[in-house]
Amino acid sequence: MRSAWFVRSVLSLAAAAGGACARADLYPITGTGGASTSGNGGLGGAVAGLGGAPGGLGGMGGAAAGAGGRAGGSGGAGGKGGNAGGGGESPTCAAAGAAVGDSDQTVKVDGMSRTYVLHIPAAYAGSKPVPLVVDFHGVGQSGAKERASSPYPATLDPEGVIMAFPDGMKGPAGTAWNVGPCCVANVDDVAFARAVVEQVEGLACIDRSRVYAVGVLTGGGMAHYLACHAADVFAAVAPAAFDLLAENVDECVPSRPISVISFRGTADARVPYEGGASSLVPGMPLTFLGAEATFAKWAEIDGCSGPASAADANGCSAYSGCDRGVEVILCTQEGGGEDPGDPSIAWPVLARHTL
Repeated sequence: MRSAWFVRSVLSLAAAAGGACARADLYPITGTGGASTSGNGGLGGAVAGLGGAPGGLGGMGGAAAGAGGRAGGSGGAGGKGGNAGGGGESPTCAAAGAAVGDSDQTVKVDGMSRTYVLHIPAAYAGSKPVPLVVDFHGVGQSGAKERASSPYPATLDPEGVIMAFPDGMKGPAGTAWNVGPCCVANVDDVAFARAVVEQVEGLACIDRSRVYAVGVLTGGGMAHYLACHAADVFAAVAPAAFDLLAENVDECVPSRPISVISFRGTADARVPYEGGASSLVPGMPLTFLGAEATFAKWAEIDGCSGPASAADANGCSAYSGCDRGVEVILCTQEGGGEDPGDPSIAWPVLARHTL
């Protein structure tokens, strides 16, 4: 039993933080089987407590661990059972300033004012750290339009997950993101993404170990790019309708293995499934690796072993045996186009991975 002196000391330290979000009480979300990530295991899983880590690929329906604990699936290809953490009391978040609803936010990056829409769902209570999902729009769109069209809020809102919808800068084809050879020049969008996460942490109670990036078209390209260049901030990504690029794929050297679940349609006109040269953005030619080659490249980057599994009922195929238990998944929709992906499949995968 902890002494009354110890409890008072913890509470005093929490109060002295001045509204900071205490990290010891994670917001648990357990994945449910949206798709099979290997021949032998479903997408069920578990989220670990502070300092914890998820079980391996294919773990079935684990449970949340306590502070300092570790949770993992039991069985499934590549799945390793985790160790239960020691329970006990955990501090809660101090009151955070963000109100429920959507608000327009501005953050300074490299001397420029950049904007995004912050979405706080009604289920967010502010008493526990929750995940943050940053959703990047497609070419010619905006954060507000992505907020209106994204399928993610309907899935994440009931869990109290906070979302941010950034605005890209204008390029030759309209608003987009700088992902190397394309699609906006002279803009550091990685710095912008980092700044958004930093600012949201000051506005709401988020768990910095559970920040994720999703996006469609050039927004999907931005999710890939952040996996390559900001794996210290983003725990996992779910890009849609975009691939890695031949022009800068060799520069994709994440600071750690990172889980990637990609969504691609075989009939995408602007981002051909098989890859190849593209003039998607005038004056900024690029070469898509293609869906299958991007899938294989991420498996190589993440140190996955063995061949990919056969596609499941959702069109999802996965590599197993990846470094540090990360997952590399490609979900293909036959006849699909520039679809934003399926959050009912993506979220259980994202949610079980932490920094």
